[in-house]
Amino acid sequence: MPTRNYNWMGAVLAVMIFTGCAGKKATTNSAKPEANESAEADKLLYERAINDLQHNRFELARLSMQTLINTYPDSEYLAKAKLAIADSYFKEGGSTGLTQAVAEYQDFITFFPFLDEASYAQMQIGMAHYRRMEKSDRDRSEALEAEAALQTFLQKYPQTELTPRAEQRLREVQEVLADGDFRIASFYYIRRMDKASAPRLLDLVNRYPLFSAADRANWMLASIYERNEHKDVASTYYARLVKEYPLSPLAAEGKAKLVKFGAPVPQPDPTALARMQREQQIPRERPGLLKRPGELLKSGPDVSTAARVGTPTLTPQTEDATDTLSPGAGLSVVAAGGGSGGNNGSGTGAYVQTVSPGASDPPAGPSGSAANSGPTPGSNVPPTADASAQDQSAQGGQAATSTNAGQNANGTADPPSQASQGTPQGESSSKKKKSKKQVQLQPQ
Repeated sequence: MPTRNYNWMGAVLAVMIFTGCAGKKATTNSAKPEANESAEADKLLYERAINDLQHNRFELARLSMQTLINTYPDSEYLAKAKLAIADSYFKEGGSTGLTQAVAEYQDFITFFPFLDEASYAQMQIGMAHYRRMEKSDRDRSEALEAEAALQTFLQKYPQTELTPRAEQRLREVQEVLADGDFRIASFYYIRRMDKASAPRLLDLVNRYPLFSAADRANWMLASIYERNEHKDVASTYYARLVKEYPLSPLAAEGKAKLVKFGAPVPQPDPTALARMQREQQIPRERPGLLKRPGELLKSGPDVSTAARVGTPTLTPQTEDATDTLSPGAGLSVVAAGGGSGGNNGSGTGAYVQTVSPGASDPPAGPSGSAANSGPTPGSNVPPTADASAQDQSAQGGQAATSTNAGQNANGTADPPSQASQGTPQGESSSKKKKSKKQVQLQPQ
């Protein structure tokens, strides 16, 4: 019996020892996943947010990313989470979403300027403005922002895989900006308002040489100077048309103009010729009859005519040649390769003057000297006023003054009229006619 009791007690003891060891092992094995889960919680949050982002659950994705940023400030996924928040706004779209995306991408560049993803963030800033860009005849603020952002990208990150795409988007943005200026310049050109058309065309041909209608812009600018008897300046733009746009339909007419003026005819530039040949070989999609109604409802611009070859302009717009509208003086335009010139006439409307930052406005000349002024010899600027029209205006003022004087000699107490007091500078012809009529209707 004692032996059996010992055997029974030994068996119970063995079962207890085995059970205790198994429980301890199970406890140890269960503690390991908890530790691993705690160590990789930031990774799980990031993966969950990416999954939500891929399924267009933008708010849930941003919530997970923000939790990761606030809870694990030293996580290796911190920069990726910051960039993913910006991507969620960009993918969500809309005016509010794209505006917030620009702010988030800019914050990423500020906090992580040396990461490789900084170039991607800069590219996305330009694309956000690109998506909000309006047509060429509407608000151009987003187009200007897109141009500046893409130029910054190409200047800071010229050797990345996104560079070709950024160059093409910049060419398309500049096509829209140039087309807007060209439309306005054409409006004034058709109406022979050279003071308003010439500065816009001058800025266009110098800043956007890849514009699809740059050859027409050079032709129009040359025509303006030609019809204002500045053939030397007109020859400059006819020569540019022949040299830089040799395959243009207007190139032959430009050569004929140069021959007529006795100016040398330049040879086509090989680089420009090769570029235009490549442009002609690239197929372009143009909206058909079925797609045109949809294009009318589309708010974005049509960039099908944008250049596909060539380096876009990388210099930002400056204020070195700002067109300023002021009442009553002449036009001052600096031609390419020439000096500035012009005359100060007693114009009746607004004029366009080239000013420099920090420079004060030039004083307007007296009406007497302005009436006798003519085009400056060798000037590169179209004449601002017709001398015969100014002489007629002066003779009309003298006639009104003599009439008023004769009436006062007859004993009438006439009130002083505008004609008797002298015509101020910039007074319109309608006011002069009105004053003469008032003088003639005075009682005798």
